[in-house]
Amino acid sequence: MSESSAEAVVDAASAVAASAGNWRKATGIAGVAIGVVAAGAAAGVAIERLTVGRGMRQRARLALDSAGPYGALRGTPGKAYASDGTELYFEVDDLEPEAPLNGRRRRLFGRKAPAPVTVVFSHGYCLNQDSWHFQRAALRGVVRTVHWDQRSHGRSGRGVAQAEERQPVTIDQLGQDLKAVIDAAVPEGPIVLVGHSMGGMTVMALADQYPELIRERVVAAALVGTSSGRLGEVNFGLPAAGVNAVRWALPGVLKALGQQAALVERGRRATADLFAGIIKRYSFASRDIDPAVERFAERMIEGTPIDVVAEFYPAFTEHDKTAALVHFAAMPVLVLAGVKDLVTPSEHSEAIADLLPDAELVLVPDAGHLVMLEHPEVVIDRLADLLMRAGAVPAGATVGGYGTTSSSPQPG
Repeated sequence: MSESSAEAVVDAASAVAASAGNWRKATGIAGVAIGVVAAGAAAGVAIERLTVGRGMRQRARLALDSAGPYGALRGTPGKAYASDGTELYFEVDDLEPEAPLNGRRRRLFGRKAPAPVTVVFSHGYCLNQDSWHFQRAALRGVVRTVHWDQRSHGRSGRGVAQAEERQPVTIDQLGQDLKAVIDAAVPEGPIVLVGHSMGGMTVMALADQYPELIRERVVAAALVGTSSGRLGEVNFGLPAAGVNAVRWALPGVLKALGQQAALVERGRRATADLFAGIIKRYSFASRDIDPAVERFAERMIEGTPIDVVAEFYPAFTEHDKTAALVHFAAMPVLVLAGVKDLVTPSEHSEAIADLLPDAELVLVPDAGHLVMLEHPEVVIDRLADLLMRAGAVPAGATVGGYGTTSSSPQPG
């Protein structure tokens, strides 16, 4: 490891140690486990540290934050309330009123108006509704959409059961939350469910607990970069020794850090470069990503408090909704994943598709976990096709390009 790489690891280790006090004694080899992950990210940060000063990097972040248009779309706000009283924030983008078909609608769906379907988007772990920025932009005014923030994420309230009653988060609870949002935002009419990562698990939990809703009102579903179970076996792209250490130590580490949230948040800010490297490694696979999109992803993940990160993580190892997939067997389904996804590997999407033989399976080369930001045009195209197969749009419609995350000039 280079001197700069070592410096990055030392900086991160020092910040975490200062933040968490004596938690290392309780977690044993936790420092080694975190070091395995940090070292890989630090190697990527090393070259930047050799050539770019910290002040310049900070100014670059501020410039990207002010110039980047991503996450700026807003709709009509609304609130739903979960079974434990947690306030859930959502926004609705309605169909444009009776008006001549604009260019976007013609490109997406041809000249006929789409059926009155509502598309409900559920985001992933440590993200928020803005993670669907490109897809929202493409469908805006063309079909009714609902975007919501999962509990303790984005603009939704802190989970009451977690903050006040110290109850662990469960994927079943997230499914109940989605039901509350649907009851408030889509009380009637056909629905298309779209979920990324944890959002896909939320969709499966909804089906598991409310099969009649799926049977009577859901006309199609899209499961993006997600899993129906066995997440405890994911190796995160680490060697065997490293992944075993992470599996053993990470739950305890996160719990301990969550109990020192204020101090750890200061440590996260102090080691922003290192965390940016980790976020990039586990979010994207392409080399040629718009820096503003990278920074957009960082902002969403950085905005998730460490105690929320800690309380959600255990739910994933317990998640198993394989049996719930049967409720989607009779409808059009899109299963899409990045081939280089290190968080929910594409093999998990293939396993879902194996159980839904009529589903369309799309594996996107050179794509990581945040495939909807990395290759938005692919996701938009396949979502438009899903809506067509669900009868929400006329046959033969095609989707045009609605943005790219590449930093290189595009043909045409």
